[in-house]
Amino acid sequence: MVNPLGAVLLGLLSAATLGLGAQAAPLARTSTGRVEGLALPSGVARFAGIPFAAPPVGTRRWKPPQPAAAWTGVRPAVRFADQCMQARPFSDMVFRNDGTSEDCLYLNVWTSSSGATSKMPVLVYFYGGGFIAGDGSEPRYDGEAMARRGIVVVTLSYRLGIFGSFAHPDLAAESSVRATGNYGLMDQTAALRWVKANISGFGGDPSRVTIAGESAGSFSVSAQMASPMARGLFAGAIGESGSLLNERSTVATAERARQDGEKFARVVGAPSLAQLRALSAHELLAASSRDDVPRFGACIDGAFLPESPNAIFARGTQAPVPLLAGWNSEEMSGQSLVREPTAAALDSALQRIFGARAVEARAVYGGSTTLEVAQAATDLASDQWIVYGTWKWLEEQSRIAPVYRYYFARARPAPVVPERPRAPTPWSSIPRGANHSAEIEYAMGNLSGNPVYAWTDADRAVSATMMSYFENFIKTGTPNGAGLPTWPVGKADASGTVQRMRIDVQSGAEPEPRARYLFLKATATAR
Repeated sequence: MVNPLGAVLLGLLSAATLGLGAQAAPLARTSTGRVEGLALPSGVARFAGIPFAAPPVGTRRWKPPQPAAAWTGVRPAVRFADQCMQARPFSDMVFRNDGTSEDCLYLNVWTSSSGATSKMPVLVYFYGGGFIAGDGSEPRYDGEAMARRGIVVVTLSYRLGIFGSFAHPDLAAESSVRATGNYGLMDQTAALRWVKANISGFGGDPSRVTIAGESAGSFSVSAQMASPMARGLFAGAIGESGSLLNERSTVATAERARQDGEKFARVVGAPSLAQLRALSAHELLAASSRDDVPRFGACIDGAFLPESPNAIFARGTQAPVPLLAGWNSEEMSGQSLVREPTAAALDSALQRIFGARAVEARAVYGGSTTLEVAQAATDLASDQWIVYGTWKWLEEQSRIAPVYRYYFARARPAPVVPERPRAPTPWSSIPRGANHSAEIEYAMGNLSGNPVYAWTDADRAVSATMMSYFENFIKTGTPNGAGLPTWPVGKADASGTVQRMRIDVQSGAEPEPRARYLFLKATATAR
């Protein structure tokens, strides 16, 4: 399942692989057996496709992840395991494996010195994809660049869609804790347990683990912080665009999730748990894609999430770890709200969304010129979709631990192959911002792994800055370090001002537009 752009990228990757030469294959020992990886030309060792849990197939479908079986001898760890079951990837996804499988609970490790006696900090990265797509093999998450900086990097796969979130009363009945749902999130926790037990064999320090992720991966980081199951498994957290915290949260109650499960079973003609488990993975995936069945996501299952993330964070019982989080300047285009960037169109949209409070909304989403209105519409569309929830996450965490807020504003350069010309629209002359997911390659040092864009020296400089901030945070719990603009702790000062780091060609601290988020909080709470 490779898109045309992916074919170009895989060709480059294959060429790079051919240059590995005859370096000695790295070995590492885990609790289930020894693994042999690849020695990359950079001096980094990569281990791919290590099982961290048993295959969730047959009677293990829709059960918490079970321990992986041990093996004898040395297990090759040179190929990425299959992706977890998914209907189709998003257009920006490129995978370095052969296909999909329900047997998909594997992880990958990059380390600069396998088996070293010195213990390096660890980054565990959860991929994005709306909890319905994505994979730990994607080149944008590749850990080689971070490993060259003395960080052990782990990516993993976790169950998606119907396989990762299905809830049903019969599943709760067979559970020892009377809970059902959140299996994909529990896969992530199982991988963190594997890291705690095994990462020292790869040169990592199990007491210095930072979890990170983008989009659904960022939502996952907030979920792991909320869950008692993951307590003590990590020391820091990075969130890129998204969290489960929102007054209009989509986290379902246990009752609603189980009712949806019963409806799904009836509609697809497999009313019993045995019948559902008898369906092949592809049959189940096809059934879950029908328009007449419910969709499943995170739920208050009573085990992984004993109550809503909002309630957990409000009480301050989440993981008390430093948090670095933020969002991009154009998470969603303003065109989703207004067809034309005019003051009249914006006023109409604000009236439609906020009703009697439209005048208050205009005060925080202001502007009269074309560019000002376009920016206001883009801000509102982004805030409503993913920014406000991320902001609230930072707000709640700032009460118990240091938080660092960022605003990523570097728009990607033009593609190497020019896009097909489109008919002009009223938005055609509006400069683009940094769209959703654009920061990943910058933060992970993987610009060169994406041949789609004509990266410039300015892009590489932005990447070096963002990478350094991430590196410092993973190593020390603060992004600050020599040669970088100072990044203030993101907590309100005596005047109520909160600072964030604007990351761009010229990076620096700036006040966040706090009035916008406080207004959204007030309107959301009132509903």
